[in-house]
Amino acid sequence: MILTAIYLNFGIRSEVISPLKGLSEFPTVIGRWKGHVSHFDEDVYKTLGVDDSYLCNYQSEDGKSIQLYIGFYQSQREGALIHSPKNCMPGAGWDIINRSLIKVNMSPRGQRKVIRLLMRKGNERQIALYWFQSRGRVISSEYWQKIYLIWDSIFKHRTDGTFVRLIAPVEHSEAETTRDLKGFAQDLFPILEQFLPGA
Repeated sequence: MILTAIYLNFGIRSEVISPLKGLSEFPTVIGRWKGHVSHFDEDVYKTLGVDDSYLCNYQSEDGKSIQLYIGFYQSQREGALIHSPKNCMPGAGWDIINRSLIKVNMSPRGQRKVIRLLMRKGNERQIALYWFQSRGRVISSEYWQKIYLIWDSIFKHRTDGTFVRLIAPVEHSEAETTRDLKGFAQDLFPILEQFLPGA
């Protein structure tokens, strides 16, 4: 973290990178899921420090729901760093009871690992899948996200980055909810490639 701060504050100035298309244009229909755009409170956006974002609640015809959040940062040099759910969700009252890596088919890139969280608040359970999609990489580690951030700030003059998170309530079983999230992520990834800057 100290090295990150040094390079982001004193390293080579990064280019300002924008999404290929504004996230306000993101589709509200993804596969079998139809969504309704939502928004966090303004204070949340100030805390997150995002330059562009998208929050949408998707539902399937059989009543299942998945929330998608995308947060895009043009630069992470001015103190606006991507926030991990491992820090945010406990603050919202959710206990993280399991963390693991699972593979998702992100065609045309093939299988990629993403982070899976099982969370509980009282009798409610949720599963989240999330990853960092930054400068052409799909990253499933907060540690490697920071390493690549330093590397790319030096050699690419870029510190832009994107955080992608899916959350769904566990209604029947954890396995079923995970399958739904993986299927959604598989349909989502080619769309993300149309919006997010690559390498």
